[in-house]
Amino acid sequence: MKLKTILPVFALSAFTVVFTNCGGNTKSAATTKTTTAASTAKPEVSAAADTGKVVYPPLNKADYDAKMTYIAHGDTTGKWPVKNTPYPLDGAILPFKRVVAFYGNLYAKKMGILGEIPPKEMLAKLQGECKHWAKADPKTPVQPALHYIAVVAQGDAGKDGKYRYRMPFKQIDSVLVLAKKINAIVFLDVQVALSNIHAELPLFEKYLAMPQVHFGMDPEFSMKDGSKPGKRIGTYDAEDINYVSGFLTSMVKKYHLPPKILVVHRFTKKMVTNYKSIKLHPEVQLVMDMDGWGEPDLKLGTWRYFVYGEPVQFTGFKLFYKNDIKKAPHHMMTPEEVLKLKPNPNYIQYQ
Repeated sequence: MKLKTILPVFALSAFTVVFTNCGGNTKSAATTKTTTAASTAKPEVSAAADTGKVVYPPLNKADYDAKMTYIAHGDTTGKWPVKNTPYPLDGAILPFKRVVAFYGNLYAKKMGILGEIPPKEMLAKLQGECKHWAKADPKTPVQPALHYIAVVAQGDAGKDGKYRYRMPFKQIDSVLVLAKKINAIVFLDVQVALSNIHAELPLFEKYLAMPQVHFGMDPEFSMKDGSKPGKRIGTYDAEDINYVSGFLTSMVKKYHLPPKILVVHRFTKKMVTNYKSIKLHPEVQLVMDMDGWGEPDLKLGTWRYFVYGEPVQFTGFKLFYKNDIKKAPHHMMTPEEVLKLKPNPNYIQYQ
């Protein structure tokens, strides 16, 4: 593999500056049992003696409702918590825990913290971030995660002309081994480039059959107009998201799994079209992840227009160790600052 042909995954995120300014002023005004430590415990499961199937902790609907109100963080607009969303199946991670993930690829140091530093150091750093989040919000235990780019958009067209490279399964296996060391969950992320999500997603069935493996889809590199990735920002429609959530739903049913988390990256309006047509399922917990980089005011503007303003189910927020500090005030937002958002993000990603 020619490493130099892989596009840095944050290549187009600078567009945040352009698009958040289009909406006007980007400066934004910024009941559950208390837990004091980051949770890295293994899932609470048991085997049913009569069937041999894994049994996950039953959902307490009252606790779920209370937690959804808690993460709405006093929002009075009626947007949050989102109305008429389905209760999840037993064993759901959200909203009971906050997922804190390190993002990247083992082949490229410039694609995120996951592959930028040695594995032992990376895992220790992730655990440190988890502790910080647990301290900032003691009421929400933290679930560590490794968010791995399993299909990478690249500058080389490849033999089939699709401008994407599928990571060898041995690399995914390596990530699973690393995750197990700290009881982390794993996200497999796909940048389809000139391919499409229908062609790429089914390739990962053997991993998505595992209860600890979840999925991420990146509209930024979904080039439906035939453009080379990196030239402009791509897009997904609700139809694409519904295909993925439907596929994950079938996986949960087929393999008797707890709900899957589906992360959809977003930092412009056109990255996700027809959001009101996105279908929700008890088997899938859908996170709209604010993926733009830049100074805090720009990130908050992106959040306000494209995540807060177009509610789907759960929310995420991405932090960039390097790109967020490029411009004044040269500051990456802290957990305490992110927790001022309404609603509180359930998924945090570091790149």
